[in-house]
Amino acid sequence: LRNPPTSNTAAVFSNAALHWVKDYQAVIAGVYTALKPGGRFVAEFGGEGNIAALVQAMHQVFNEHPEFGKFNNPWFFPSPEKYRLALEQAGFHVETIELIPRPTALHGGVRPWLKIFANGICDGLTVAQLQVFLDEVEDLLKPVLCGSGEWLADYVRLRFYAQKT
Repeated sequence: LRNPPTSNTAAVFSNAALHWVKDYQAVIAGVYTALKPGGRFVAEFGGEGNIAALVQAMHQVFNEHPEFGKFNNPWFFPSPEKYRLALEQAGFHVETIELIPRPTALHGGVRPWLKIFANGICDGLTVAQLQVFLDEVEDLLKPVLCGSGEWLADYVRLRFYAQKT
C-alpha cells in the first residue's frame, strides 16, 4: 500500500493465546500495523520448555502406536531470543522479555487437561485408541508430574513488553 491506514491503537495485550498460533511473524506484523507509533504490545504465553514433559509423553505414545497416525504438535513455544528477534525485525523495541517457570496444578489429574488441550491431537483416534492414549500418557507422566501426589503441569511462560518504534 502506498498510504497504509494509520492506527490509533495504543496497546495490544494477549494472555495464553499466542502459543496456539504457529505463524507468529504474521501476528507480530498485524500487531505492529494496528499500533500507533509508541504503542505497546504486551503478552504472556507458553514459552520454550512449556509443557515439555506433556508433549514428550504424547509424542512417545504416538510413536509407539503407528496406527494412531502422525503426532501433530499444535503449539509454538519460542525461546526469548527467537521471539525478541522476530519483534525487533518487525520494528518493535523490546523493553523486557523473559521466561517464567509456572508449575500449575492439574485438578483432577492429567486426563481432564488432555481432553481439553490435546483434543486436536486426538481427533482421529477411535474411542478405544483414545483410552489407550490417555492411559499411556498418564502412566508416563505420573512419576514426572505427580511426584508429591498432586499433578503439576510444567508450564513455562514467555512474557514480554515491546513498543512500536
